[in-house]
Amino acid sequence: MTDVHPSAPTAPPPPVPAPPRTTGRRATRRRTLIAVAAGAVLVVAMALSTEVRSTEAAAQQAAAATFNPQAWATENYPRQAEAITASAVDLAQLLSEVAADPEAAGTRYGHKTGATSPFTYPVKTTGTAGAVQGTFLALDVPGLPAGTTARVQIGPAITGTAVRDATGTVEFGQFTNQVDYAAAGTALNDQVRTTALAGIDPAALTGRQVSVVGAVSLLTPTSIAITPVQLEAAP
Repeated sequence: MTDVHPSAPTAPPPPVPAPPRTTGRRATRRRTLIAVAAGAVLVVAMALSTEVRSTEAAAQQAAAATFNPQAWATENYPRQAEAITASAVDLAQLLSEVAADPEAAGTRYGHKTGATSPFTYPVKTTGTAGAVQGTFLALDVPGLPAGTTARVQIGPAITGTAVRDATGTVEFGQFTNQVDYAAAGTALNDQVRTTALAGIDPAALTGRQVSVVGAVSLLTPTSIAITPVQLEAAP
C-alpha cells in the first residue's frame, strides 16, 4: 500500500501560452487597406463627376449668360408693339371708366408689375398736334375729362417702362435680376425711337391730325403721356 503525504507539494499546471502579438498588427493593416481602398473609390468617383472644360468653352458660357438688352429688344419689340396695337383701348373711353371705377378699369384693360405699381394700358387716340414741349408733343384730344392733358413722347429721350409693361407678357421672372429687367424697358424705348418715330419731324406736325397707338402708365390720370408704337399724321 502506498503512503500518501498530504503535505507534499503538487505539480504546478503547465503555463498557458501568450496570444500571438501579430494579431493587433494584422487588424491595423486590414483597417489601413480598407481606408486606402475607400479613398481610391472616392477619387475615381470625383474624377468621373468632374466636368473638364476648356478656357474657350468657359468663355462662351460666360458670354451666353450676359444679358444683351438691345438684342433682346430687337427680337421682342415687334411682338410687343403688335400686342399693344391689338389690345389698345380708346383713350377717352379708358379715362371715363377709370374715373368711374379705377380698379375695374385697370383689371379690364391694364396690367400691373407689382401690388403698388400703377396700371399700364395699351391705348389709341386721335387728336390735333400742338407745340413740341421738350421731349413731348402736345395733343388736343376731344372727349377727355375736363382738365386732362395728353402728350406723346417724341424723343430723343424716351422714358418710362410703359411699352414693356402694357401687355403683361414681359415679367420680372424672365430676367436674371432687376438691372436686366430695367435694361429691357430702356431697350424697348430705343426701339420706339428707331421704328415708330423714324423719319418723323415733330415740329412739322403742329396743327395736323395725329393718330397714335401706344402705352400709358396712369401715374396721374389727368396728365397722360403716351409712348407710341405707331404715330401717323394726316396730310
